[in-house]
Amino acid sequence: MKKISFLAIFLLAAFMLSAQKFENKVVAEDGGTKVLIETTMGPIVVELYQETPMHRENFIKLVKEGVYEGLLFHRVIEKFMIQAGDPKSREAEPGVLLGEGSLGYTIPAEITPKYFHRRGALCAARQGDEVNPERESSASQFYIVQGTVFDMPTLKKIGERFHKKYTDEQIKVYTSEGGAPHLDGDYTVFGQVIEGMEIVDAIASVKCDRNDRPLEDVRIVSIKVLD
Repeated sequence: MKKISFLAIFLLAAFMLSAQKFENKVVAEDGGTKVLIETTMGPIVVELYQETPMHRENFIKLVKEGVYEGLLFHRVIEKFMIQAGDPKSREAEPGVLLGEGSLGYTIPAEITPKYFHRRGALCAARQGDEVNPERESSASQFYIVQGTVFDMPTLKKIGERFHKKYTDEQIKVYTSEGGAPHLDGDYTVFGQVIEGMEIVDAIASVKCDRNDRPLEDVRIVSIKVLD
């Protein structure tokens, strides 16, 4: 199985601005299921969207089965995202390349324009289009967007380069709180961080090796459904 990757990460780098400090925004959905992710660097609370039911139910199932406990944030890119959920990461030796682990099944894409890659978005990782044209999601691997803030000229360039049109809401979000706009429409966004973005920022700032794996393990200590 090929390593799960994101579309043209390195092409985006040319457009990235310097990191900016911005407020933690909360996007809550009435009635959404909340999940507490306790990490070795602190707690993160995410809310799962009702309109992505297959991803929500699968995530809840894995949480209740304890699948995520002990797994690493194995891929961390500052000003972009933090990724976890590789089942091979639990017992991985230092320096081992991770990201190929699988539970043996995928989740059909639930990509909707309503949910985009704003700061704090909880999203499903997947294999690239060349082997996964239906954009089905990994059963267990997920990422949380840290992102960065863009000015309008840069956002316009990203839209042109990746053939994307941004709504007024997206433009407002990406030019104020930030995110990862180049991924919109390509990956399923199924939740949002509602508490603990400072922990996401802290994880994103750790030193990593050339494969973006933290030099000191950052681990999911426990994870549970809150309601």
